Amino acid sequence: MTHPDIHFELTGDQQEVAVIRLTRGAKRNALNDGLILALRDLFEKMPSTVRAAVIDGEGPHFCAGLDLSELKERDAGQGLHHSRMWHAALERVQFGPVPVIAALHGAVVGGGLELASACHIRVADESTFYALPEGSRGIFVGGGGAVRIPKLIGAARMTDMMLTGRVYNAQDGEKVGFAQYLVPEGKAFEKAVELAKRVAENAPLTNYALMHALPRIAEQPADQGFFTEAMMAAIAQSAPEAKSRLADFLEGRAAKVRKQD
Repeated sequence: MTHPDIHFELTGDQQEVAVIRLTRGAKRNALNDGLILALRDLFEKMPSTVRAAVIDGEGPHFCAGLDLSELKERDAGQGLHHSRMWHAALERVQFGPVPVIAALHGAVVGGGLELASACHIRVADESTFYALPEGSRGIFVGGGGAVRIPKLIGAARMTDMMLTGRVYNAQDGEKVGFAQYLVPEGKAFEKAVELAKRVAENAPLTNYALMHALPRIAEQPADQGFFTEAMMAAIAQSAPEAKSRLADFLEGRAAKVRKQD
């Protein structure tokens, strides 16, 4: 779990939340291949106690994108395989063992936005800004952004960002769908950990279904989606933990849903 550009620690009463912090602060946490592969390895070897994870960035920025100083000249085949390596790594974030909450602040740009879009919940503070400068640099997104980002904000908005260099601030970014939560500056990590601890309390099989089944159901034709939903519902409710939780609710031991302030 050690890497020079990642700080990893466990938190929570049961060590149930993994905190993954990018530590290339001097580079605004720009991503290189070594860092991407380290993220892949980390999610593949996540401790069994972990039920949720938080990804954060050291310093004033979450991640300013690809480290262009390490961008190598590649032919088309090499570029294809390089992009597919990033796809495989970020797929371990999206379809890994636990839900992932991103704590966004400062720059969430290019590859940093691709990383954030692979997470399941995004918490932004008021310093956050979003951009996709690849269009002006003569390159194209290659870490899954062309698939994941339009699902957050729509293809037209992503096209506009790449054609014109448009930058979204934190408030507008929340409105269009980049983040589900917007908090005061400096509070994103605190809120992300709070949410991760809440997520970690869920039945693991239900969390797994939300991570792995729900996005696939959303892309299926309705009749297939209904069938997949039925299969997943039957599997989830058959788990011993689900039966115990339902019994707690029926016998008055579980809290009821209440309106929040």
